[in-house]
Amino acid sequence: MQKKLIKVHPSDNVAVALVNLKAGEVIKFENEEIEVVSDVKAKHKIALSDFYAGDKIKMYGVLVGKANSSILKGDVLTIANVKHESAKVTQKTDTIGWNIPNVEQWKDRTFMGYHREDGQVGTANTWLFFPLVFCENKNIEKLRDIFERELLTKKLNSHQMLLRSLVNDSDDTLVQQPETAKVFENIDVKFITHPGGCGGIRQDSESLARLLAGYVKNPNVAGATVLSLGCQNLQIDIFNKALEAISPDNKKPVLMYEQQQMGTVDEMLTAIIKNSYAAIKEANNIERKPAPLSKLKIGLECGGSDGFSGISANPTLGYTSDMLVALGGTAILAEFPELCGVEQELVNRCETEASAERFLELMQAFEKSVVDAGSGFDMNPSPGNIKDGLITDAMKSAGAAKKGGTSPIVDVLDYGEYVTKPGLNLLCTPGNDVESTTAMVGSGANIVLFTTGLGTPTGNPITPVIKVSSNSELAAKMSDIIDVDTGDVIKGEKTIEEMAETMLNYIIDVASGTVTSKASLLNQDDFIPWKRGVSL
Repeated sequence: MQKKLIKVHPSDNVAVALVNLKAGEVIKFENEEIEVVSDVKAKHKIALSDFYAGDKIKMYGVLVGKANSSILKGDVLTIANVKHESAKVTQKTDTIGWNIPNVEQWKDRTFMGYHREDGQVGTANTWLFFPLVFCENKNIEKLRDIFERELLTKKLNSHQMLLRSLVNDSDDTLVQQPETAKVFENIDVKFITHPGGCGGIRQDSESLARLLAGYVKNPNVAGATVLSLGCQNLQIDIFNKALEAISPDNKKPVLMYEQQQMGTVDEMLTAIIKNSYAAIKEANNIERKPAPLSKLKIGLECGGSDGFSGISANPTLGYTSDMLVALGGTAILAEFPELCGVEQELVNRCETEASAERFLELMQAFEKSVVDAGSGFDMNPSPGNIKDGLITDAMKSAGAAKKGGTSPIVDVLDYGEYVTKPGLNLLCTPGNDVESTTAMVGSGANIVLFTTGLGTPTGNPITPVIKVSSNSELAAKMSDIIDVDTGDVIKGEKTIEEMAETMLNYIIDVASGTVTSKASLLNQDDFIPWKRGVSL
């Protein structure tokens, strides 16, 4: 019989409902009986003792809130009777060791990747088009239409065929057209547009330059075509300096075009098409070769989280991260607003005092900027989060941080900085799904693992994004976006360790190109830079 409640940490004074509970129902839990006071939906939290106003609420072993009013044992926790509260952290107080997982069976495993001259290995081989400024978005869109029509597999999808049948008042066009073959087998062509590069403060353009340079540096990119207008804040030389800073010996081809120096749009596009085609054709000669798992750099993301995310999908990613780190690989934990409340553990896991201090400085500066804007980290849970049991930011954060496992933190990076150290890295980003995913890829992630309890289609133009559901109901309902289902953990049919092994095998398949992630199949090419400044 499936358990009805689970307590995540021995010191917790609340439990998570694994199934819907009815008022009056009596549950035997930890050798005592608990009478359910009011209906509790699955994923929500139930009090394991009486609370009075001001009493601290603990979950995952940390402070996640305090009672706003009296809460009876067996009653449900809500935004009405609980408010956000987290522990204050000022310094490193301890050094936390970790139990290194046994990865003996994985040591000789490899994936088939694209080897770059700087020693990185890509899980994809992509030629990337992007602008330095939003003024060039239209030209990027024209190039996308031209190159996708000629180089990529294209057919009218079912929705296009449906509209055509409605326009023609006929059912004849509902028959699918045959696919055309790709011109090149070993190269993909992707396009980025964005609203930045000018009109804001200079720091925004410099930040965007570092992000775009990171995309060129990313091992999944073979080369790039870059469009500039000419008069914008993000000048070509600023981008080149950003690229040189992270890749001083860059060997990848980067084709630059400045519209104000080239004359008409037609003249510029003609040159771009000829030169880019030749470069893409050359990049197609790069083939996959075996690479050790230490060459994997995984980004760890969660979005559309629910009350099960922190006890199934996120811990699965955490153990997968630990396994990869033990194999010499790299993991990136971002979303700083969703680390609020677990700072002490993370600080104590930092290998150096300098990293611990930098993490606290970045967290405090980020939170101050949010408060100065009239908000706060306590406003982080979305309506969907709250509806599915994540009622305080600290509660959401404590579950979200499980994606980072238990390994030591080797480095702390600000937004736009590139990962250079194997092991677990912290990267300062917002909690926004696309902004965070965009940033991790700009910092070098060649695979992104993305957990969700409610369902989100987020993807990336150059890096495969693997969607991991926290519950089987979601995996069945939104099967077109979910790659791996960790619902068996909730049902008690698999352990976290067993799910992590399934996860790592799936990562190897996606990294090798034998399996395509659902986000890639849907061409979910999301790219949103984090705009930290103001517009002028």
